[in-house]
Amino acid sequence: MDGTLVDTEPYWMAAETALVESFGGTWSHEDALQLVGSGLLDSAEILQNAGVSMEAEAIVSHLTDVVQESLRTQGVPFRPGARELLRDLRHAGIPTGLVTMSMRRMALSVVDLIDFEAFDIVVAGDDVDNPKPHPEPYLQAAALLDVDISEVIVIEDSPTGVRAGLASGALTLAVPHILPLDHLGAHELWATLDGRGAADLTDLFDNRNAVSGATR
Repeated sequence: MDGTLVDTEPYWMAAETALVESFGGTWSHEDALQLVGSGLLDSAEILQNAGVSMEAEAIVSHLTDVVQESLRTQGVPFRPGARELLRDLRHAGIPTGLVTMSMRRMALSVVDLIDFEAFDIVVAGDDVDNPKPHPEPYLQAAALLDVDISEVIVIEDSPTGVRAGLASGALTLAVPHILPLDHLGAHELWATLDGRGAADLTDLFDNRNAVSGATR
């Protein structure tokens, strides 16, 4: 969600900076980049190490509240092409799922702001025992969609997410935003989702399967 569907990373980074500074610490842009795509409890541990004297669950709840307030007051900045691609997938009858390490209440608040039914299922950070880069979130999503993971295309913007997609066995498409992704072994790298449609993903899936079948 964060970075692939919506550009909320600046909201998260601002919330993290304010929280660390409220405990007398410092939080740089480089520090914030460590948290991109990570599970919230893992991120909370890093913030504790930066001086935030709060329980991990309290840190997660606080950051979620602050980012949700930013979304309410400053708007939801959707990533280029993301909503259009989702709409085309829906028209094509292709099942879709949102897999995010944000809390479910955060994910649903963003989904509710899309002006059509964009997703069949949502798997959030508080729905899984093992966050990305563990494959569990994507395996759970495939199970909820009642499809084999080999039939899934994962679209990711973070190194952590790409690793999760690859570990799950899904065809993994990297669309970088804040961090480079060209060194992680993703099956395909697109500069943007802008101008992409269901046919592009179908072609990607068919082409990859053809290559895989030819090299077995």
